[in-house]
Formats: sequence, structure tokens, C-alpha cells
Amino acid sequence: MMSTIKMKRVLTTPALVAFGLAYMVPLGIFTTYGQVTVLSNGHLPIAYIITLIMIFFTALSYCRMTNLLPLSGSAYSYVQHTFGGKMGFLVGWTQILDYLFLPILNYIVLGLYLHDRFPFIPESVFVILSLSSVSFLNYLGIKLINSVNFTLIIVQMIFILLFVILAFSGADLSPENLLKPLEFGRHDFSGLLSGAAVLCLAFLGFDAIATLAEESNNASKTLPKAILWTVVIAGSIFLVVSYAAHVAYPDWSQFIGSNEDTASLIIVRHVGDFTQLGGHFLSSFFLAAYLTGVFASAMTAQTSISRIFFAMGREGVLPRKIFYRVHRRFHTPYLSILFVAVFSLLSLVLSLSLVVSMISFGALVAFTFVNLCVIKSYLINRHHYTVINLLKYGLLPAIGVILSLWLWTHLDSMAMKIGLLWLLLGFIYLLYLTRLFTRQVPSLNQDEISRIIE
Repeated sequence: MMSTIKMKRVLTTPALVAFGLAYMVPLGIFTTYGQVTVLSNGHLPIAYIITLIMIFFTALSYCRMTNLLPLSGSAYSYVQHTFGGKMGFLVGWTQILDYLFLPILNYIVLGLYLHDRFPFIPESVFVILSLSSVSFLNYLGIKLINSVNFTLIIVQMIFILLFVILAFSGADLSPENLLKPLEFGRHDFSGLLSGAAVLCLAFLGFDAIATLAEESNNASKTLPKAILWTVVIAGSIFLVVSYAAHVAYPDWSQFIGSNEDTASLIIVRHVGDFTQLGGHFLSSFFLAAYLTGVFASAMTAQTSISRIFFAMGREGVLPRKIFYRVHRRFHTPYLSILFVAVFSLLSLVLSLSLVVSMISFGALVAFTFVNLCVIKSYLINRHHYTVINLLKYGLLPAIGVILSLWLWTHLDSMAMKIGLLWLLLGFIYLLYLTRLFTRQVPSLNQDEISRIIE
């Protein structure tokens, strides 16, 4: 029986919510504003409502599983102890795509935006500086990360509040204009669903909260609360900001074509122009707040993936000497953090579109299997077939599975190719790990799990 290495349990529900929001980037709504506004024929708020409903089913399943198995591995741990080691490893391996490449995505965005503002400094300099500072903060501990998260989220919230107030103060507040973003017909429904598929990826982050199970006070209670609060708060922010932007700038047809990617800047400048603040000031504030959010997302993403590596190292599916190590003073999985930092140097050579494709595939695999874990763990394994249980642990997660599979149909071909190739590499490694399936995949026994979560 192996010795149990533990991290400090210092996180409360508000801290976990801050972590989830930092991961999701509240200002991330502006990233896909033009794309989804065009897809939804000017009904972005409705698309966000549909997305929030879709995500809520999977969020409930994460709540059920964090209550049952409050372990750092998130979807990897849930599948490992529900469907067995082989399936757990493959899901965990695929989940890495989501968590390992999100920091890289953030570093690329930081490099692009900062180089655009300061063209005399190479992108690589901004990438390396961002990567180094994020890794250093992670190395020092989750308590410091939590403090930084609160600060960076406050910056974004100040901009959001200012933007919404200014948007309504200079907008046409006639009933016709106020109702226009919320009115849609049958011909809009296909576009709304396509837009919702894109927006689902904006909610990635509520699931990352589950990776902090072993650093949370009373994890089986705080994690479910934090997950639901994060989804509700983020969804409310996205809905209010998108509605305010549509009311302030109702002529969404101007975004069709070359303006689609820069629609958010057009909106921000427009809102600034009809106020005394001016478009340049608001644009600069937007850029500063947005990049602050991207930095926070990089920080929390590295935190999450290092905890998943820690869990996989503990079970022996990754080298224990590297990944199952905690710093004596800071109580952080420091070698996992350093590994992620080194891997993130790929942000110097990878393209933004390629990294986005990798993230999408891994997230939807995790979502699908977490919903399936609820059905098997609560209904099949425990035989609780009352009407209430069939609804809570059967119908609701089944809807989550269906919606996750539906989102799969909206992945582009590049995402599918990269995802399946990554899965093939994982299968080959699994053959090596199990010596062609002649050995069991290493995993924790029930006594070890009990010692970890107590």
C-alpha cells in the first residue's frame, strides 16, 4: 500500500467560483461575438440561453460525481472508478487535450495582442514572460493563485459593468429595439443551434473546478455548489453583455464578412464614441481587461492540468517520480507544473486555430463520459430505481449525453483528425502500460481513496 501524499485544503466555495470564472474568462464573450451573432441572425442572447440550458445538464453530472468521488483527476478519476482502468485511462488521456492546450492557447493570444500593441517587441518575448510568471505563481501555491484570481476577475467585472451602463445610456431604448434581440422565427432556429454549439466552449471552466477537489474544504459539498454558481454567474454575464451590445449596436449585418472577427472592437468603439469617455479609452480599457482575463485563464488552466497529472501519477499510469510529487513548503505538484511549463513552449510554434481544435475534442469526450458515469454509478451500481432517482440520475444525465454527442457533430474535420490521432497514441501507450492487456491498469483501491478524501 503506497503512502498518501496530500495537498493543503484551503479553498472555499467563493474561491472555487473565482477559479472557475478566471478559467472561463468573463470577457471571453467578445471573442466569438461576431461569429455567433452572424450565425444566429442577430440573436446572440437567445443562443446563450440555449447554451446555458445545454451546459446545465452536464454541470449537474459533474456535481453528482464530485459529491461521490472528490478526487483531483476530475473526469479521469470518475471514469477510472466507474468503468474501469482501461476506459478511465483513455478518457483521461483525451481529457489532456482540453486542459494541456488551453494554457498554450492563452499564451498565443497574449503574444498576438501584446505584439500588436507593442510591435517593436517580438511575440516570443511576451509568450515566455507570460509563461514564466504563470508557472512561478502556480509553483508558489493555490492560495496565492486564489488571491490573484480575485484581483483579475474584479478588473474584468469593472469593465463589464462600465460597458453595460454606457451601452444602455447611449442606446435607442424604444420597445422595438429592446425586443429585437429576443425575437426569432423558425428560420432562425438552425442558426441558433449552430451558434449554441460554438458558445458551449465558452463555458469550459466549470469542469476545471473538479480538479481542485483535494485542495477544497469539505469538497463533496463545496465543489457542487461552486460548479453550479460558476455556470449561473458566467451565463448571466454572457447574457447581459450580449444583450447590451445588441441594443447598443443593432445593425449586426455590418459584421458579415471581414468584420466578423473584429466585431467586438467595433462594438466597444461604438459604445465609447457616444459617451464622453471616447472610443479610444474604452478600447484600451477593453484590451487591458481582456488580456488580464486571458492571463488568469492561463494561470488556472495550468493549475488544473497539473492536478490531473498529479492524479494520474499517483495511480501509476504516468511516472510517479515526476508527477506524484508535492513541494514540501508550498504543497504544490511542482514537477507537474514544470512539465506543463516546458510543454507550453509549443505556443511559440503552434497556430491558434490548431490549438482551438485540440481543446474542443478533449472537452466533449470528458462531458460525455461524466454524464455516463452518473447513470452507472447511481442507478446501475446502486440499483436505486425510484421515480426521483430515475429522473435525477437517469434522464438528466442522459440528456447531457445526447447534447454532448450532438455537439460532436459540430466539430470541424481538423478537430476530429487531431483528436482521433491523439486517442490512437493513447491506445498505443495503454498497450505498453498493460503489456498488451496482460496486466491491469494501475489504480487506487477503496482504502486509498478513503484516506485521500477524509
